[in-house]
Amino acid sequence: MEFVHIDPAQIPARDAYALLLNCVAPRPIAFVSSLSSDGVGNLAPFSFFTAGGASPPSVIFSPTASRSGEPKDTLRNIQSSGEYVINVVTYSMREAMNITSAEYPYGVSEWEKSGFTPSPSTHVKPPRVLESPLSMECRLFQIVPHGSGPMAANYVIGEVVGFHIAAQLLDGIAIIPGGIEYIARMSGDWYARANAGSMFEMPRPARP
Repeated sequence: MEFVHIDPAQIPARDAYALLLNCVAPRPIAFVSSLSSDGVGNLAPFSFFTAGGASPPSVIFSPTASRSGEPKDTLRNIQSSGEYVINVVTYSMREAMNITSAEYPYGVSEWEKSGFTPSPSTHVKPPRVLESPLSMECRLFQIVPHGSGPMAANYVIGEVVGFHIAAQLLDGIAIIPGGIEYIARMSGDWYARANAGSMFEMPRPARP
């Protein structure tokens, strides 16, 4: 193979962003529900998302700054309240989830636009998405900003204080492999679909 070296410092941020999306893919989607300071619900998807650790269970997502360099509504809400819920997105949720990704004015509720059903959480005020088979109630641990201007990162680190799991997915407290039809973000308008037919099992090697 031949390779081309690209220095991200020498190209526009939008081009570096496009390269990044292809290098880090597929990406799970954090479908985040939050509340504004005056109680208006917000619902938005973020694909810069990963697990952090398990003691305590933690998750990290990054609501990058908008094209104008302003903080997104989700970040503003979490800065204000310190609470949010991350909901898993399935293939059947894809169209309604996509509606919530539009740049609505601050204070507009994506719940109403998308038709998702808010369901009460146990430990935090923001509701979870009833249509999601897996939801995690989170309390903010720390926000780490990185960079400035459009598309700058804001690493939101949260502690998971509660799980909501559809009963049919469980075998004891373990989730049945292949029981969820996940979707994940690729680049541009492309998504990936992960289900039982696309999964394969590969045991870890024995300790040397």
